[in-house]
Amino acid sequence: MKNRIVFSVFACTLGCAITAFAQNYPTRSVSVVVPFPAGGPTDTIARIMAERMTRSLTQTVLVENSAGAGGTIGAGKVARAAPDGYTVAIGHIGTHVINGAIYQLPYDVFKDFAPVALVASNPQVLVSKNAVAAKDLKELIAWVKANEKKATIATGGSGTPSHVSGVYFQKVTNSQPQIVHYRGGAPAMQDVLGGQIDLFFDQAATALPQVRSGKVRAYAVTAKSRLSAAPEIPTVDEAGLAGFYMAVWHGMWLPNGVPAPVVTRLNTAITEALADSGVRQRLAELGQEIPPREQQTPEGLRTHHKAEIDKWTPVIKAAGIKVE
Repeated sequence: MKNRIVFSVFACTLGCAITAFAQNYPTRSVSVVVPFPAGGPTDTIARIMAERMTRSLTQTVLVENSAGAGGTIGAGKVARAAPDGYTVAIGHIGTHVINGAIYQLPYDVFKDFAPVALVASNPQVLVSKNAVAAKDLKELIAWVKANEKKATIATGGSGTPSHVSGVYFQKVTNSQPQIVHYRGGAPAMQDVLGGQIDLFFDQAATALPQVRSGKVRAYAVTAKSRLSAAPEIPTVDEAGLAGFYMAVWHGMWLPNGVPAPVVTRLNTAITEALADSGVRQRLAELGQEIPPREQQTPEGLRTHHKAEIDKWTPVIKAAGIKVE
């Protein structure tokens, strides 16, 4: 009986302490860890969000770049951080899905993070050099099959989303275009523009300027709906490759163990940012699609994250994709 009373008092004291902590949170600046160098898409999204979140939280939200090893250094830093709500991860399908399948990591990309919110999604666009004769996706697939010994498809590097898309394309079309790795998406696109490479699955944010200028041909967007920024490009469902969905989606996470009220406080700041017309315009200019409000919840991110792991891990393992 005495032990039960002591435990009840302890639990009550702990609960009151957590509630008080959450009510006062944040009392100092919050860091959003970007696992890539400054200037890239993830960094840009983080800075747009941090600026608006600062207003909601009434404390400065700082962006901290911790790049290296395909994003594993920055993500690992957050996984090991104190669960106090002051260190937040921003990552995407590469850091929180693909890396878990290709690296031996000291943390679990799903279990060691507490989801906060799904932030934005950037589908890929399948493009080709203009010299490719195919005028639509069905013709392109037929062309690849007829020329698979010499057809080439670029990637931004081994284990990147564009690499996974290339492998998935081989699988679902039963074709074998040669996969050519580059050190990033920019040099890959450069060789498509120069006519050295035939195909490339590029993020919409970076592909659309080249499509609009007529320097490459777009066949489909890898999403269920057309892009608001490029409604003339059909979806994969419409173009003849049903269900070929791949997006470089971004989310925000905390280390496991952060009190639920703190997660809620951060989620509120994120959703307020995503509802802001200025933020929405800036993200749209980057080709980012903002998820529906119901997907912006911690549970929405958790469900989406798990579904992506279940979908892509078998593809990656079966293809033997490894870090090079």
